[in-house]
Amino acid sequence: MTMFKNRLLTNSNRLTTTRNAVWALSNLCRGKNPPPNFSKVSPCLNVLSRLLFSSDSDVLADVCWALSYLSDGPNDKIQAVIDSGVCRRLVELLMHNDYKVVSPALRAVGNIVTGDDIQTQVILNCSALPCLLHLLSSPKESIRKEACWTVSNITAGNRAQIQSVIDANIFPVLIEILQKAEFRTRKEAAWAITNATSGGTPEQIKYLVALGCIKPLCDLLTVMDSKIVQVALNGLENILRLGEQESKQNGMGINPYCALIEEAYGLDKIEFLQSHENQEIYQKAFDLIEHYFGEEDNDPTIVPQVDENQQQFVFQQQEAPMEGFQL
Repeated sequence: MTMFKNRLLTNSNRLTTTRNAVWALSNLCRGKNPPPNFSKVSPCLNVLSRLLFSSDSDVLADVCWALSYLSDGPNDKIQAVIDSGVCRRLVELLMHNDYKVVSPALRAVGNIVTGDDIQTQVILNCSALPCLLHLLSSPKESIRKEACWTVSNITAGNRAQIQSVIDANIFPVLIEILQKAEFRTRKEAAWAITNATSGGTPEQIKYLVALGCIKPLCDLLTVMDSKIVQVALNGLENILRLGEQESKQNGMGINPYCALIEEAYGLDKIEFLQSHENQEIYQKAFDLIEHYFGEEDNDPTIVPQVDENQQQFVFQQQEAPMEGFQL
């Protein structure tokens, strides 16, 4: 490792040498099974922090990949990366004009916000949210997916951090992604929304409902990915729980979110999930219906079929569907 550091510092004027050395260094930092000995590779953080200001895209890309590998792990590794002083520059590189730099910079930023709330706040203090908002509209699907994943780790933080995402006007874009994007990107957006409903204040959850998050969450109940079905169910449960609390407080006794879920055909889909092969899913579906919807009769006309192209179930409705509604 000392050899690489010396080579990079003494031959920095030779671009080819620098490129080759940084590429080799990034590969030494790479690996999960087993990961490299952190005590052996962490000394390179000092030189990596300097090379983040290179004007060469190839050098920047490999430096960012190295930092993404070093930050992929427990919080003590994340803290070592933070302490090297690279966070602000990594956030700046999210706006780089070369995607081969943006992608690893985004991965490194995303890894850092998997840490605790204090570590996440370091990234937020570097004005990362406007950059992430920009990347959520990237023409590259992989960048949008990674940006959604990064935001989902931020919305898993505290209420102030969720509010920061609200203030950055990111949730409207997330909900649009939840409705229209490729499935792998929708999955990450679903995590971001559900995390916010889990840790958010009542006002923050009502904000998400007002933006229209219920319908796309209900739509995810028909996908073949069991984990995402659970994520959508958890988000809906968090919303229903808030509605129940409010109905008790105002004395009306009516949960306003039950009707919104029914209008989105969510109840039909939850009823169908009672026959799901995954035990956690069918138990959650049963509990939601029993607790929030009372004695709802199962509709025998709901016949699920599998859409092979969309990887989800499709319901045949005997009644005419609501205008504009498509499954």
